[in-house]
Amino acid sequence: MRKDYINIPNALSVSRGILMPVLFVFAIMDLRTVFLISYAIIGATDAFDGWIARTFNMKTEIGKKLDSAADVIFYVSSAWFLQRFFPQYLIPNRILLIVFFSLFFLSFVISGIKLHKPVMMHTFLLKLNGVLVYLAVIASFFFDTTYLIAAILFIYFAGFIEEIAIFLIYGDVDPDTTTVFSLMK
Repeated sequence: MRKDYINIPNALSVSRGILMPVLFVFAIMDLRTVFLISYAIIGATDAFDGWIARTFNMKTEIGKKLDSAADVIFYVSSAWFLQRFFPQYLIPNRILLIVFFSLFFLSFVISGIKLHKPVMMHTFLLKLNGVLVYLAVIASFFFDTTYLIAAILFIYFAGFIEEIAIFLIYGDVDPDTTTVFSLMK
C-alpha cells in the first residue's frame, strides 16, 4: 500500500465503516442513550475526514472511494436505525422511501453502465442530505421527524436526479463536482 494512503482522513473514513456493527449491537440491545452518543460521534467523522483532507491537503483518490463507501454504509444503516427505533416516522414515508431506494440503485446502475464502475457523487445536494440524515436520526430521539424525513427524501430525489444527469451528460467527472451547473461553464 502506498504510504500517502495512510492518513487521518482515510483512517476516519475506515473507522466509520468498521464501527457500524457496534451501532447495530447497541440498536438491537435497545441501548438508546449509548447508541445516540456513539452515532453522533461516529457520524461526525464524516465531516472531520473531509475537512482535514481539504485543510491539510491530504486528499487522495483512495480517500474519496473510502469516504463514499463509508457514506453508503452509514446512511443506509441510518435508515435501518430509524426503522428500528422510530418506525412511526417512516411508515407515512414508505412510498417516498421506495422512490429513494429506486433512484439510489438507478444512479449506481447508470454509473456502472456509463462509467464501467459504480460512482457516488459528492454534490452539494447529496452532501446536504448526508448532514440532514445524520441530524434526523439524532432529532428523532427528541421529537417527531416524519415531515423532516419527507423533506430529506425530496431533496435526495433532486440530488440523485442531478447525479444521474451528470453521468448521462458529462460522463466520468470528479466525484467532488459540486453541481451540474458547475459543469456547464
